[in-house]
Amino acid sequence: MSVSTSLFGNDYDADGFRTCSVTGLDVHRSVENYVKLFGLTAVIALAVGGSFAFSVAMTRWEFIGLLDPSSYYTHLSIHAWNLLIFWMVFMEIAVLYVGGPMVLGRKLPLRRLATVGWLTMIAGAIGVNASIWLSEAPNEAPLLTAYVPLPVTPWFYGTAIVFLLGATIAALPFFATIWMETRDSRRTLPLVAFGAFVTGIIAVEAILGGIAAFAYALAWRVDLIASVDPGIYRQLYWIVGHGTQQINLLAMITVWYFLTHVVGGAVVVSEKVSRTAFILYLFFINLGAAHHLLVDPGVSAGWRIWNTSYAFYGAAFASMIHAFAIPAGIEAGRRRRGQGGGLFGWLTSAPWRNPVFAATVFSIILFGFLGGITGVVMGQIQVNMTWHNTLATVGHFHATVALGTTLAFFGLVLFVIKTMFRRDFVSDTLATAIPYAYGAAMSVATLMLMYAGILYGVPRRTAEVVRNIPGSEFNLSAAIPIFMIFGIFALLAILSGVLFVIVSVGSLLFGRQLPAGDDGGMLPEGGLHADGGEPVHAVELRGTFTLCLIFLGVFAAVYVLNWYLLTQLWAIGA
Repeated sequence: MSVSTSLFGNDYDADGFRTCSVTGLDVHRSVENYVKLFGLTAVIALAVGGSFAFSVAMTRWEFIGLLDPSSYYTHLSIHAWNLLIFWMVFMEIAVLYVGGPMVLGRKLPLRRLATVGWLTMIAGAIGVNASIWLSEAPNEAPLLTAYVPLPVTPWFYGTAIVFLLGATIAALPFFATIWMETRDSRRTLPLVAFGAFVTGIIAVEAILGGIAAFAYALAWRVDLIASVDPGIYRQLYWIVGHGTQQINLLAMITVWYFLTHVVGGAVVVSEKVSRTAFILYLFFINLGAAHHLLVDPGVSAGWRIWNTSYAFYGAAFASMIHAFAIPAGIEAGRRRRGQGGGLFGWLTSAPWRNPVFAATVFSIILFGFLGGITGVVMGQIQVNMTWHNTLATVGHFHATVALGTTLAFFGLVLFVIKTMFRRDFVSDTLATAIPYAYGAAMSVATLMLMYAGILYGVPRRTAEVVRNIPGSEFNLSAAIPIFMIFGIFALLAILSGVLFVIVSVGSLLFGRQLPAGDDGGMLPEGGLHADGGEPVHAVELRGTFTLCLIFLGVFAAVYVLNWYLLTQLWAIGA
């Protein structure tokens, strides 16, 4: 067998495959190259969006007051598009390639299409950023929603469509891989591949909604149609506006299953139950977008009640399944190895110095307690009235995206550096510090946003706290001290993000090349498949059960608190 060596020291056979020293999978060079390409592009988008996060945060922190309101809208728009869309979607294409051809041990098919998709996404991303930067703010600055009939430049709508088309093209090789696997093999898709497949389906739904919304607005802006219906646009827009978060959610959960297994030694306690949870998402997860429309006059009360109750419960139930199954998998895997006794010994003895493991577990915890709970609470039709268009909503999606998904993707990028680029971290200490520093700082910043929105009603999308509401004696100046705390911890979170970029890029340029067979410290103690021979269902999961009770207790407390706050909105006089 002839062997070739790549630029980064990976040894491939004559067919371009090598055996990964961590996962044991046969990985083809084409898969590695495109995962690297999309992953690196995502990190660039993260750096761009993070730089604008600084200017946005330093403006909302009025002690600094960096930007005037006109410039603030421009910076806010670029921040949102690069971190919520570009950083996420480029990473999600990489996740599809990991969950598909890598896990299945196949070459990446349709590689020219993958290249075309990447180039198209790049063109669209550059076009969106340019159209925002060159717009005359605040009148034409297209915020993420870009609601009609605001006079947003047609270049923005056009380039946004280009990006969405590019993402669709880039996903085609993944779907081709799944088709070839089901055609050539009778085996069931592995859970990670199945999760990636469901992610791809929901991504297509979201992208089609985005193309429909932006094409509708573009036709109006170039005078192909005389007018647009804002209600129709809003419903079309939130298919992608909230659908992108659903892609983030499923990609993140797929990464959770993958990384907790390969670096934490987790097992799957029930394939059928976990797969059922993914299927529930197919039918119910996109209905979560309803909470953006609950104050719209164009939708009926029956539609709102159904979406925010019975339909919404299907998605929440699926998330609850994963919230139990993944920690249970970690506990079962470690207890089978005899690693940690007592109630939480399996958790306290886990490899917390491994930044991939720490980032993944922090993603699970922080997403669940901050993003998941607040998402269900604000999705209720009555409680939504206290959240709608306040900074509480901003706090919620920072908890889901900036904490949960971003931390999971941090872990995946660091894992790829070790296993695909075959580079050691330029500093193990700094790499280990990333999930701790970022998770802690962003958690506090997120909580301050929620606090300012829920308790003070501070509006979103404004450059400063509204001190006096015209025609009333009501003002929001009492919330200003909250922004002192927010500003400090937002700055710390941004610096932690800078540290991630420095460690990632520095490791690629200056990190020690790992020799063939070196796992880079990624393998769990005892090896990937080591166990004590005890069946999974014979393992006690009392630690996970206790954690779930704590989670449900916090959930109930937050739910009751928000209903109480709702009663304080209006006083009924005698």
